[in-house]
Amino acid sequence: MLTVIIQARMGSSRLPGKTLMNLAGKPLLGHLIDRVQVATHVKSVVVATTTRKSDNKIAAYARKRNLPVFRGSEEDVLDRFYQAATRFKADPLVRVTPDCPLHDPQVLDRVITTFFEDDYDYVSNAITPTYPDGLDAEIFTYAALQKAWSEARLPSEREHVTAYMVNHPHLFRLHNVAREGPDLSHLRWTVDTARDFEFVRRVYAKMKADRPLFNMDDVLAVLDRHPELLAINQGIDRNEGYAKSLEKDKLVAQGSQK
Repeated sequence: MLTVIIQARMGSSRLPGKTLMNLAGKPLLGHLIDRVQVATHVKSVVVATTTRKSDNKIAAYARKRNLPVFRGSEEDVLDRFYQAATRFKADPLVRVTPDCPLHDPQVLDRVITTFFEDDYDYVSNAITPTYPDGLDAEIFTYAALQKAWSEARLPSEREHVTAYMVNHPHLFRLHNVAREGPDLSHLRWTVDTARDFEFVRRVYAKMKADRPLFNMDDVLAVLDRHPELLAINQGIDRNEGYAKSLEKDKLVAQGSQK
């Protein structure tokens, strides 16, 4: 049994306040909490937010759900995550984000189960994506997190918790979980923009009320019946946020050369 740490903040540049946006009567964060809590191997869920005043609402919501909260740096997300893992003695630990209200507990369970099948440092289904964007899951050891925290220097590797691990395969034993069946990585089920939110809102509206924890196959069935929904958020780069972080890396490199 292990700990899931959800990193969450209100200050998204593309869709401010998205973490607590109301989707079918519940905030995005609430939907993700419900989904990860039913995963077979999950024992506890921690919400790691920032010390900014705007994130008081996230902390209050998590406590209302009887979840432990850690508050740390907004910019150095790796430090926030590491300090949260240290505080709650999480080892190994799972990382997810609240912009994934369509996450499938069965997919999460598969990633977790794979991790325990061998002596891995890090397992994910997104090193080489084959699942829809929005079903990403990562599990890794505390030792791997600590090494990344102590050695990562680039802005992109401090802003993105596991970037240092993935970028240094010679230092960590990594494994990618590929979907059995067609590659679905072209599907966008995450929420980073208003168009993304409209897409998931429409998907939830198509689901039956007695299926609050519908899975990936249920969503695929809806899209098969309503292919027009796919046009709502087409054309958005899957790695737009990470690409912006890489631009910061270039600025740091240029500054060091002066």
